Amino acid sequence: MKEILKYLLDYWQTIDRRVLWLSCIFITAAIFINYYFGLNKTLSAFTFPFQYTGWFLVFLIAISFAYVTNSLLSGNTYFRHRSFNILLFVAPAIFAWKISYNTNFNFSATVDENTYWNNVFYWPAKLIIIILALLIVWRLFDKDQKFYGLEIKQFDAKPYFVMLLIMIPVIAAASTQTDFLNMYPKLHNIAFLNLQGNKGWYKILYELSYGSDFIGIELFFRGFLVLAFVKWAGKDAILPMALFYCTIHFGKPLGECISSFFGGLILGVVTYNTRSIFGGLMVHLGIAWMMELGGYLGHLSRM
Repeated sequence: MKEILKYLLDYWQTIDRRVLWLSCIFITAAIFINYYFGLNKTLSAFTFPFQYTGWFLVFLIAISFAYVTNSLLSGNTYFRHRSFNILLFVAPAIFAWKISYNTNFNFSATVDENTYWNNVFYWPAKLIIIILALLIVWRLFDKDQKFYGLEIKQFDAKPYFVMLLIMIPVIAAASTQTDFLNMYPKLHNIAFLNLQGNKGWYKILYELSYGSDFIGIELFFRGFLVLAFVKWAGKDAILPMALFYCTIHFGKPLGECISSFFGGLILGVVTYNTRSIFGGLMVHLGIAWMMELGGYLGHLSRM
Protein backbone atom coordinates (compact mmCIF):
# COMPACT_ATOMS: atom_id res chain seq x y z
CA MET A 1 0.00 0.00 0.00
CA LYS A 2 2.93 2.34 0.72
CA GLU A 3 4.12 1.88 -2.84
CA ILE A 4 0.73 2.88 -4.26
CA LEU A 5 0.67 5.96 -2.02
CA LYS A 6 4.14 6.81 -3.33
CA TYR A 7 2.86 6.53 -6.91
CA LEU A 8 -0.03 8.88 -6.11
CA LEU A 9 2.18 11.41 -4.32
CA ASP A 10 4.61 11.45 -7.22
CA TYR A 11 1.76 12.02 -9.66
CA TRP A 12 0.37 14.86 -7.54
CA GLN A 13 3.76 16.53 -7.36
CA THR A 14 4.47 16.33 -11.09
CA ILE A 15 1.09 17.00 -12.73
CA ASP A 16 0.43 20.46 -14.17
CA ARG A 17 -2.03 21.84 -11.60
CA ARG A 18 -3.53 24.25 -14.14
CA VAL A 19 -4.54 21.36 -16.37
CA LEU A 20 -5.82 19.37 -13.39
CA TRP A 21 -8.06 22.17 -12.07
CA LEU A 22 -9.38 23.05 -15.53
CA SER A 23 -10.14 19.35 -16.09
CA CYS A 24 -11.97 19.22 -12.75
CA ILE A 25 -14.06 22.24 -13.79
CA PHE A 26 -14.73 20.62 -17.17
CA ILE A 27 -15.89 17.28 -15.74
CA THR A 28 -17.99 19.05 -13.09
CA ALA A 29 -19.76 20.98 -15.86
CA ALA A 30 -20.21 17.78 -17.88
CA ILE A 31 -21.72 15.95 -14.89
CA PHE A 32 -24.07 18.88 -14.22
CA ILE A 33 -25.23 18.94 -17.86
CA ASN A 34 -25.84 15.20 -17.81
CA TYR A 35 -27.81 15.00 -14.57
CA TYR A 36 -29.66 18.30 -14.90
CA PHE A 37 -30.59 18.09 -18.58
CA GLY A 38 -30.70 14.28 -18.88
CA LEU A 39 -28.00 13.88 -21.55
CA ASN A 40 -27.65 10.15 -20.96
CA LYS A 41 -31.40 9.54 -21.20
CA THR A 42 -31.66 11.66 -24.34
CA LEU A 43 -28.86 9.82 -26.14
CA SER A 44 -30.13 6.42 -25.00
CA ALA A 45 -33.52 7.14 -26.60
CA PHE A 46 -31.99 7.54 -30.07
CA THR A 47 -31.63 4.77 -32.63
CA PHE A 48 -28.17 3.27 -33.08
CA PRO A 49 -26.60 5.64 -35.67
CA PHE A 50 -27.62 8.80 -33.79
CA GLN A 51 -26.85 7.34 -30.38
CA TYR A 52 -23.45 6.19 -31.62
CA THR A 53 -22.64 9.64 -33.03
CA GLY A 54 -23.74 11.34 -29.82
CA TRP A 55 -21.62 9.14 -27.57
CA PHE A 56 -18.67 9.36 -29.94
CA LEU A 57 -18.71 13.16 -29.66
CA VAL A 58 -19.12 13.06 -25.85
CA PHE A 59 -16.19 10.66 -25.49
CA LEU A 60 -14.02 12.50 -28.01
CA ILE A 61 -14.52 15.81 -26.21
CA ALA A 62 -13.82 14.16 -22.84
CA ILE A 63 -10.56 12.46 -23.83
CA SER A 64 -9.35 15.45 -25.87
CA PHE A 65 -9.94 18.14 -23.24
CA ALA A 66 -6.88 17.53 -21.06
CA TYR A 67 -4.65 16.86 -24.07
CA VAL A 68 -5.70 20.11 -25.75
CA THR A 69 -5.40 22.06 -22.50
CA ASN A 70 -1.97 20.60 -21.79
CA SER A 71 -0.84 21.34 -25.30
CA LEU A 72 -1.97 24.97 -25.10
CA LEU A 73 -0.62 25.67 -21.61
CA SER A 74 2.56 23.61 -21.61
CA GLY A 75 3.43 23.50 -25.31
CA ASN A 76 3.32 19.70 -25.52
CA THR A 77 3.40 18.36 -29.05
CA TYR A 78 1.08 15.32 -28.91
CA PHE A 79 -0.93 16.45 -31.92
CA ARG A 80 2.10 16.52 -34.22
CA HIS A 81 2.13 12.72 -34.18
CA ARG A 82 -0.09 11.08 -36.77
CA SER A 83 -0.49 7.86 -34.76
CA PHE A 84 -1.55 9.83 -31.68
CA ASN A 85 -4.28 11.62 -33.65
CA ILE A 86 -5.53 8.37 -35.16
CA LEU A 87 -5.78 6.65 -31.77
CA LEU A 88 -7.45 9.71 -30.26
CA PHE A 89 -10.33 9.14 -32.69
CA VAL A 90 -10.21 5.33 -32.58
CA ALA A 91 -10.67 5.20 -28.78
CA PRO A 92 -14.09 6.95 -28.60
CA ALA A 93 -15.16 5.18 -31.79
CA ILE A 94 -14.64 1.76 -30.17
CA PHE A 95 -16.34 2.57 -26.88
CA ALA A 96 -19.24 4.46 -28.47
CA TRP A 97 -20.04 1.22 -30.28
CA LYS A 98 -19.93 -0.72 -27.01
CA ILE A 99 -22.31 1.74 -25.33
CA SER A 100 -24.80 2.15 -28.16
CA TYR A 101 -25.00 -1.16 -30.04
CA ASN A 102 -27.53 -3.70 -28.81
CA THR A 103 -29.37 -6.50 -30.53
CA ASN A 104 -31.50 -9.47 -29.50
CA PHE A 105 -30.91 -13.07 -30.51
CA ASN A 106 -33.40 -15.92 -30.37
CA PHE A 107 -31.92 -18.24 -27.77
CA SER A 108 -35.25 -19.67 -26.60
CA ALA A 109 -38.89 -19.82 -27.62
CA THR A 110 -39.80 -18.68 -24.11
CA VAL A 111 -39.80 -14.88 -23.84
CA ASP A 112 -38.37 -14.79 -20.29
CA GLU A 113 -35.68 -17.35 -21.05
CA ASN A 114 -34.75 -15.52 -24.24
CA THR A 115 -34.46 -12.22 -22.37
CA TYR A 116 -32.26 -13.85 -19.76
CA TRP A 117 -29.87 -15.41 -22.27
CA ASN A 118 -29.58 -12.15 -24.16
CA ASN A 119 -28.64 -10.49 -20.86
CA VAL A 120 -26.00 -13.14 -20.15
CA PHE A 121 -24.68 -13.06 -23.72
CA TYR A 122 -24.37 -9.26 -23.85
CA TRP A 123 -21.29 -8.67 -21.65
CA PRO A 124 -18.98 -11.54 -22.73
CA ALA A 125 -19.78 -10.97 -26.42
CA LYS A 126 -18.85 -7.30 -26.21
CA LEU A 127 -15.73 -8.19 -24.22
CA ILE A 128 -14.58 -10.47 -27.03
CA ILE A 129 -15.20 -7.78 -29.67
CA ILE A 130 -13.38 -5.13 -27.60
CA ILE A 131 -10.40 -7.50 -27.20
CA LEU A 132 -10.34 -8.19 -30.95
CA ALA A 133 -10.49 -4.45 -31.74
CA LEU A 134 -7.67 -3.70 -29.31
CA LEU A 135 -5.60 -6.58 -30.69
CA ILE A 136 -5.80 -4.97 -34.13
CA VAL A 137 -4.79 -1.60 -32.68
CA TRP A 138 -1.96 -3.22 -30.72
CA ARG A 139 -0.62 -5.05 -33.78
CA LEU A 140 -0.67 -1.83 -35.82
CA PHE A 141 0.69 0.60 -33.22
CA ASP A 142 2.12 -1.11 -30.13
CA LYS A 143 3.41 -4.61 -30.81
CA ASP A 144 6.75 -3.62 -29.28
CA GLN A 145 5.10 -3.74 -25.82
CA LYS A 146 3.02 -6.36 -23.99
CA PHE A 147 -0.66 -6.36 -24.86
CA TYR A 148 -1.98 -3.36 -22.92
CA GLY A 149 -1.22 -4.17 -19.31
CA LEU A 150 -1.20 -7.96 -19.29
CA GLU A 151 1.95 -7.95 -17.18
CA ILE A 152 1.86 -10.36 -14.25
CA LYS A 153 5.53 -10.30 -13.14
CA GLN A 154 6.05 -9.36 -9.48
CA PHE A 155 2.34 -8.68 -9.06
CA ASP A 156 1.47 -8.25 -5.37
CA ALA A 157 -2.23 -8.54 -4.53
CA LYS A 158 -1.98 -7.33 -0.91
CA PRO A 159 -2.31 -3.55 -1.55
CA TYR A 160 -5.43 -4.13 -3.60
CA PHE A 161 -7.05 -6.17 -0.84
CA VAL A 162 -6.43 -3.19 1.45
CA MET A 163 -8.09 -0.87 -1.10
CA LEU A 164 -11.12 -3.17 -1.18
CA LEU A 165 -11.33 -3.19 2.61
CA ILE A 166 -11.33 0.62 2.58
CA MET A 167 -14.28 0.55 0.15
CA ILE A 168 -16.50 -1.63 2.36
CA PRO A 169 -17.87 1.18 4.59
CA VAL A 170 -18.28 3.45 1.55
CA ILE A 171 -20.38 0.85 -0.26
CA ALA A 172 -22.29 0.08 2.93
CA ALA A 173 -23.24 3.76 3.20
CA ALA A 174 -24.19 3.92 -0.49
CA SER A 175 -26.40 0.85 -0.02
CA THR A 176 -28.77 2.92 2.10
CA GLN A 177 -29.40 5.42 -0.71
CA THR A 178 -32.44 5.20 -2.98
CA ASP A 179 -30.63 6.04 -6.22
CA PHE A 180 -28.09 3.27 -5.48
CA LEU A 181 -30.83 0.74 -4.75
CA ASN A 182 -32.64 1.72 -7.94
CA MET A 183 -29.53 0.58 -9.84
CA TYR A 184 -28.22 -2.34 -7.77
CA PRO A 185 -28.10 -5.23 -7.64
CA LYS A 186 -28.04 -5.80 -11.40
CA LEU A 187 -29.41 -9.22 -10.53
CA HIS A 188 -32.83 -7.58 -10.29
CA ASN A 189 -32.75 -7.38 -14.09
CA ILE A 190 -33.60 -11.07 -14.16
CA ALA A 191 -36.21 -10.96 -11.39
CA PHE A 192 -38.82 -11.88 -14.03
CA LEU A 193 -37.46 -15.45 -14.04
CA ASN A 194 -38.60 -18.14 -11.68
CA LEU A 195 -35.26 -18.96 -10.05
CA GLN A 196 -36.51 -21.65 -7.72
CA GLY A 197 -35.26 -25.22 -7.71
CA ASN A 198 -32.52 -26.08 -10.19
CA LYS A 199 -32.47 -22.57 -11.72
CA GLY A 200 -30.51 -20.99 -8.89
CA TRP A 201 -27.32 -21.26 -10.97
CA TYR A 202 -28.83 -18.68 -13.32
CA LYS A 203 -27.91 -16.05 -10.74
CA ILE A 204 -24.28 -17.18 -10.59
CA LEU A 205 -23.99 -17.24 -14.37
CA TYR A 206 -25.52 -13.78 -14.59
CA GLU A 207 -23.08 -12.34 -12.04
CA LEU A 208 -20.10 -13.95 -13.81
CA SER A 209 -21.29 -12.49 -17.11
CA TYR A 210 -21.69 -9.08 -15.47
CA GLY A 211 -18.18 -9.36 -14.02
CA SER A 212 -16.71 -10.05 -17.46
CA ASP A 213 -17.61 -6.49 -18.48
CA PHE A 214 -15.02 -5.11 -16.08
CA ILE A 215 -12.25 -7.06 -17.78
CA GLY A 216 -12.99 -5.12 -20.96
CA ILE A 217 -13.25 -1.83 -19.10
CA GLU A 218 -9.87 -2.24 -17.38
CA LEU A 219 -8.20 -3.43 -20.57
CA PHE A 220 -9.63 -0.48 -22.51
CA PHE A 221 -9.24 2.36 -20.02
CA ARG A 222 -6.22 1.51 -17.91
CA GLY A 223 -4.52 -0.73 -20.49
CA PHE A 224 -5.17 0.92 -23.85
CA LEU A 225 -5.88 4.56 -22.92
CA VAL A 226 -2.88 4.78 -20.60
CA LEU A 227 -0.27 2.44 -22.05
CA ALA A 228 -0.90 3.12 -25.75
CA PHE A 229 -0.68 6.89 -25.24
CA VAL A 230 2.18 6.91 -22.76
CA LYS A 231 4.84 6.97 -25.50
CA TRP A 232 3.71 10.48 -26.46
CA ALA A 233 2.21 11.81 -23.24
CA GLY A 234 3.89 10.02 -20.34
CA LYS A 235 1.93 10.66 -17.14
CA ASP A 236 -0.25 13.14 -19.03
CA ALA A 237 -2.12 10.12 -20.47
CA ILE A 238 -3.75 9.43 -17.08
CA LEU A 239 -6.00 12.51 -16.76
CA PRO A 240 -7.64 12.28 -20.23
CA MET A 241 -8.41 8.62 -19.50
CA ALA A 242 -10.07 9.56 -16.18
CA LEU A 243 -12.23 12.22 -17.88
CA PHE A 244 -13.34 9.72 -20.53
CA TYR A 245 -13.91 7.07 -17.87
CA CYS A 246 -16.18 9.38 -15.88
CA THR A 247 -18.45 9.98 -18.90
CA ILE A 248 -19.24 6.28 -19.29
CA HIS A 249 -20.85 6.47 -15.82
CA PHE A 250 -23.42 9.10 -16.83
CA GLY A 251 -26.22 6.55 -16.47
CA LYS A 252 -25.15 5.58 -12.94
CA PRO A 253 -26.06 7.17 -9.56
CA LEU A 254 -24.53 10.63 -9.16
CA GLY A 255 -22.16 9.60 -6.35
CA GLU A 256 -20.84 6.69 -8.40
CA CYS A 257 -20.30 8.95 -11.41
CA ILE A 258 -18.33 11.53 -9.40
CA SER A 259 -16.22 8.90 -7.63
CA SER A 260 -15.43 7.21 -10.97
CA PHE A 261 -13.30 10.21 -11.97
CA PHE A 262 -11.12 9.91 -8.87
CA GLY A 263 -11.11 6.12 -9.05
CA GLY A 264 -10.04 6.35 -12.69
CA LEU A 265 -7.15 8.62 -11.73
CA ILE A 266 -5.97 6.27 -8.96
CA LEU A 267 -6.15 3.14 -11.12
CA GLY A 268 -4.52 5.00 -14.00
CA VAL A 269 -1.59 6.03 -11.80
CA VAL A 270 -1.19 2.42 -10.63
CA THR A 271 -1.23 1.07 -14.19
CA TYR A 272 1.21 3.72 -15.38
CA ASN A 273 3.72 2.71 -12.72
CA THR A 274 3.24 -1.06 -12.76
CA ARG A 275 2.45 -1.48 -16.48
CA SER A 276 -0.18 -3.97 -15.33
CA ILE A 277 -3.98 -3.83 -15.23
CA PHE A 278 -4.37 -6.77 -12.85
CA GLY A 279 -4.42 -4.69 -9.67
CA GLY A 280 -7.06 -2.37 -11.12
CA LEU A 281 -9.06 -5.33 -12.39
CA MET A 282 -8.98 -6.93 -8.94
CA VAL A 283 -10.22 -3.70 -7.32
CA HIS A 284 -12.83 -3.01 -10.01
CA LEU A 285 -14.29 -6.50 -9.95
CA GLY A 286 -14.24 -6.57 -6.15
CA ILE A 287 -16.09 -3.26 -5.91
CA ALA A 288 -18.61 -4.31 -8.57
CA TRP A 289 -19.53 -7.50 -6.76
CA MET A 290 -19.54 -5.75 -3.36
CA MET A 291 -22.01 -3.25 -4.84
CA GLU A 292 -24.14 -6.17 -5.98
CA LEU A 293 -24.08 -7.58 -2.45
CA GLY A 294 -24.68 -4.13 -0.95
CA GLY A 295 -27.69 -3.60 -3.20
CA TYR A 296 -29.09 -7.01 -2.31
CA LEU A 297 -28.69 -6.40 1.45
CA GLY A 298 -30.02 -2.86 1.09
CA HIS A 299 -33.23 -4.14 -0.46
CA LEU A 300 -33.56 -6.82 2.23
CA SER A 301 -33.28 -4.16 4.96
CA ARG A 302 -36.23 -2.29 3.44
CA MET A 303 -38.56 -5.28 3.41
